[in-house]
Amino acid sequence: MSIRPTAYEFFAGGGLAGMGLSGMDVTFANDMDAMKAAAFRANHGDVRLRQGDVWALTPADLPGRPDLCWASSPCQDVSLAGARGGLEAGRSGAFWGFWRLMQGLAAEDRAPRVIVLENVIGLLTSGQGRDFAAVCTAMVEAGYRVGALEMDAALWLPQSRPRLFVVAIRGEAPVAAGPSAPFHSARLVAAQERLPRAVREAWAWWSLPAPPRRNLDLAALLEPDDAVEWLADADAVLALAAPLHRARLDAAVASGERRVGAAYRRVRTENGRKVQRLEIRFDGLAGCLRTPAGGSSRQYVVVCDGGRVRVRRLTGREAARLMGVPEDYRLPGAQSAALKLMGDAVAVPVVRALTQGLLSPALEGRRAAA
Repeated sequence: MSIRPTAYEFFAGGGLAGMGLSGMDVTFANDMDAMKAAAFRANHGDVRLRQGDVWALTPADLPGRPDLCWASSPCQDVSLAGARGGLEAGRSGAFWGFWRLMQGLAAEDRAPRVIVLENVIGLLTSGQGRDFAAVCTAMVEAGYRVGALEMDAALWLPQSRPRLFVVAIRGEAPVAAGPSAPFHSARLVAAQERLPRAVREAWAWWSLPAPPRRNLDLAALLEPDDAVEWLADADAVLALAAPLHRARLDAAVASGERRVGAAYRRVRTENGRKVQRLEIRFDGLAGCLRTPAGGSSRQYVVVCDGGRVRVRRLTGREAARLMGVPEDYRLPGAQSAALKLMGDAVAVPVVRALTQGLLSPALEGRRAAA
């Protein structure tokens, strides 16, 4: 009888990565955020969760010998939208707290066969590429083959959400002869070419089947119009649209048809001056979910129908659907908390595709019991 692989989930948030690790049992999780820890316990009460800073953990806190360790370490300091402090900055530096635990497990002959680091695409270029090189070098020096995939949730869900998955594997796994679409982008290839020679020699272009065509769009995941609260100051919000985005909106309204779009307020520099602009899309996708640190980072839903336009804010439940979370998932009661939980998470179908196409095959035959 086969024994299911076991996994640890670090920086677990609400446990969405674990939900995507199909066929595996998450036996340990960690997150330092109290709200996220509460959400994790509400939805994964059978999993041992240790709330607190990853730097406060020791190998003695980790049970058994995991087959896989997953780390969705904080991305703010390596995000293209952030200050780009890199892995040496406080939040993203948490990766090294995680890696210290991996080294501790190895010293006790408990090293996982597979390690996955999920982060923003900005990791490829933060610190002039030094951060990506440092992560890959650490993995290679620990005896792993390393590779990376750029996976956009838009291939599975109606949300534009590209993310980087650095995968380190000991043993056999599906490998391609070279980079290939859609998971090995030009920017990933360029980053790989800048790596130290020893890392390039241990590099693997992990092979993953391309998904079937996505059959969902944003409108299919939204609440009914009469079940949500529409903004009374929609005109003031729409007035922020830049000319190109205003033209998109005007065309949608003029069509007389029902058109559903998504929008964000962003700060742009125009003529040397910073201005707030509304950016709207009507391509069936939501913009990448973000944490609502301020009012400008909460996504809007824009509905044009019968020659009129209405605007409202995206709800926490809608955000959960955009992350591939089932309806029975228990969200925090406050909208801001629910949106933060989802905005910081990894999309479930993306993890599931990575698991089924690469991670599970890499773990096949690792254990068996009569």
